[in-house]
Amino acid sequence: MIEIRVPTLGESVTEATIATWFKKEGEAVREDEMLCELETDKVTVEVPAPAAGVLAEIVAKEGETVGVDALLANIDEKAEVPAGRKSGRQKPTSGETAGADADESEESAPANARSVDVHIPTLGESVTEATVATWFKKVGDPVTQDEMLCELETDKVSVEVPSPATGTLTEILAESGTTVAAGAIIARIAGNGAGRPAAPKATEAAAQRATGPAGSDTGDIEDAPSATKLMAEKGISRDQVKASGRGGRVMKEDVLKAIAEPGKTETPQPATAPSPPPPSTPAPRAPVPAEDAAREERVRMTRLRQTIARRLKEAQNTAAMLTTYNEVDMTAVMELRSAYKDEFEKKHGVKLGFMSFFTKACCHALKEVPEVNAEIDGTDFVYKNFVHMGIAVGTPSGLVVPVVRDADRLSFAEIEKKIAELGQRAREGKLSLAEMQGGTFTISNGGVYGSLMSSPILNPPQSGILGMHKIQQRPVVLNGQIVARPMMYLALSYDHRIVDGQGAVTFLVRVKEALEDPRRLLMDL
Repeated sequence: MIEIRVPTLGESVTEATIATWFKKEGEAVREDEMLCELETDKVTVEVPAPAAGVLAEIVAKEGETVGVDALLANIDEKAEVPAGRKSGRQKPTSGETAGADADESEESAPANARSVDVHIPTLGESVTEATVATWFKKVGDPVTQDEMLCELETDKVSVEVPSPATGTLTEILAESGTTVAAGAIIARIAGNGAGRPAAPKATEAAAQRATGPAGSDTGDIEDAPSATKLMAEKGISRDQVKASGRGGRVMKEDVLKAIAEPGKTETPQPATAPSPPPPSTPAPRAPVPAEDAAREERVRMTRLRQTIARRLKEAQNTAAMLTTYNEVDMTAVMELRSAYKDEFEKKHGVKLGFMSFFTKACCHALKEVPEVNAEIDGTDFVYKNFVHMGIAVGTPSGLVVPVVRDADRLSFAEIEKKIAELGQRAREGKLSLAEMQGGTFTISNGGVYGSLMSSPILNPPQSGILGMHKIQQRPVVLNGQIVARPMMYLALSYDHRIVDGQGAVTFLVRVKEALEDPRRLLMDL
């Protein structure tokens, strides 16, 4: 017997509500087939079957609230499927065209022509949908197992979808630009090279399930329990809410949007002049003359860019953000690097750069000023007794921040190797979600682009970010003499709600001292 439990729901999320069961007790389930959908106060999470078998028992019913790792159901791998229970209620997904009926058509097809569904893989914590960016194959093309079929774009990373089998790509169900949910079927492959089109009846039946009966917008699709409850509490009818869920399903966030819109709440709004949009809402674009519009090019923002924009604005709106500045004489670091770079590369197989010095210096300073390495959770301060260092990397699709875990425990060589590896993977778009989560402090190097001075924006929920800048020869007074030295401006942006000005200045001074005399790092001074 295999236990189905509530998965990890993301940072600060400890419970969820059972929104929908897509299977009933006694029904057969396939490996990775979606069993149920959970609703949290932030996202909707789908729970797939870890193995094929029979759904023996549903422990948590629809509408129940369960905690992380709570038992949801049990699957019996060895049980026989009762007659008439081989397929049940299927999860409606955008782009799905066969569903349960496809299983029946496959059973009646010859063994060598049986098709294999290509599913959207699990996309990671808090990511429930993706956009199909590029198809590398066309219908009718031969494919081999593990060959890349298409690339998906989420609001965090790009994900490649490999072929689950060798055969012929017979059907593409989600074209480029289509938004699809985790677990949705996006294509079909006929095994052994024997292609066959999808059964028309199966397609029609699945489309009927996804959109409901003719003349109906919702059919038998059940709204999310939390949405139904909220509509009842606020006195909102279903036709006042614009559904965004798959198959026309009303979600909790849809009801919240309806409440926020004028005329959608239970209290009628007086007829007044329209209020200005909230600060986070872009103002309507001014009319553009026709001759100028003809020379414009409109490009849709990628999901990654949309997320970057949203998170940056959220950081400004949430944190009491302040920046303090200093400058550092890079002479000692540059001389040390010049003296040992060849030996370092020969022994460790990686070049000695500046990032390992800055990472070490920041880890050293964070020990003295731990609030810069902490975060705010509600009314609590959460202090981290470790350093997961985020290193901001510019890529063709936008800024990403891979994380060097336990950077405070790594040597110079280990830090340089990890940064080089993560940077390469970032530029190739191959970073996983796990490699970009959990950072406690971030370093951003605008100097590589020639920036002389800037104020970096925090990466929530972190409370500090260090901005590095261009190294430039400037005149400074040293021992009463004016000399030219390689100087760099440093900027520390911090959340003033948790970090006081004294702590921020102390942190930046400690970084400066460690870089101007790297021996302090060895002596832990």
